[in-house]
Amino acid sequence: MPIQKLLVANRSEIALRVFRACRALGIGTVAVVASDDRGSLHARSADETVEIASYLHSEEHVRAARATGADAIHPGYGFLAESPDFAEAVETAGLTWVGPPPEALRSGGDKLAAKAIAREAGVTVVPEGEPDEIGFPLVVKAAAGGGGRGMRVVREPADLDEALDHVVRELLSSGPEAARAAKRLVRERPGGEEAAHVAASLRTSPEGQEGLRAFLEKRRASWRSETDTAG
Repeated sequence: MPIQKLLVANRSEIALRVFRACRALGIGTVAVVASDDRGSLHARSADETVEIASYLHSEEHVRAARATGADAIHPGYGFLAESPDFAEAVETAGLTWVGPPPEALRSGGDKLAAKAIAREAGVTVVPEGEPDEIGFPLVVKAAAGGGGRGMRVVREPADLDEALDHVVRELLSSGPEAARAAKRLVRERPGGEEAAHVAASLRTSPEGQEGLRAFLEKRRASWRSETDTAG
C-alpha cells in the first residue's frame, strides 16, 4: 500500500528535503521537534508537528507516528538513521520503515563485517589487521559508528598507544563502541596518482519484492570525510 503520511525522525535541512519530496508526491508529512526546536523551519514546514523528548529516543518517534496516524517513518541521516534497533521498532509497530532493513544496517554498521561481505562479493578493500602485519602508516578507527569519530592516523609505532587511547576515550564518551580496527593508510595509488575516497550509492528493493539491486552513482567524498575511507 502506498505511503499516505510520513513522519521524518530528524530535523533541519534533512527533514526539509524529505518534506519537499513528499509534497511533490502528495504524501502527508509529520515533523518531530525537541522543546528548543519549536520555532524551527522544519517544524513549520510539515503538515503536522509533534513535540518529542529527544531525537535519539526511538519510542518517541513511534509514539508521534501513532498519535498522528502516520503510516511510515523516514530516519533521514544521522541520529537514529543507522540504528537497526530503531528500524526493528518501527516495523514491530506495524509502520513502514523507509530505509535499509535492520539486517543490512546491522551488517553495514560493523565495518569489519561489512568488509567481509565486500570481500565475498569480490570487492577490493583496504587490508586491516594487527599493526605489525599491515605496517605503517596506518589508521586506527572504531569498527562501529561513523563520521570518523575517534579515528587517528599513526605514522610511527611509537605513536600507536596514544592513538589507541584517544580512540577509546572518544568512543566511550559517546557510546559503547570501543571496538578498534587498524587499517592501512592509502595516500597514493600505483603510478603516483593521489588516492581518493570514493562513495558509491546503491538501491535495493524492499524485502519480499522481486530483487532489484541498482548502482546509482559514485562520487568523491566530501573533504570533511576524506580521511574516513570506506576501506
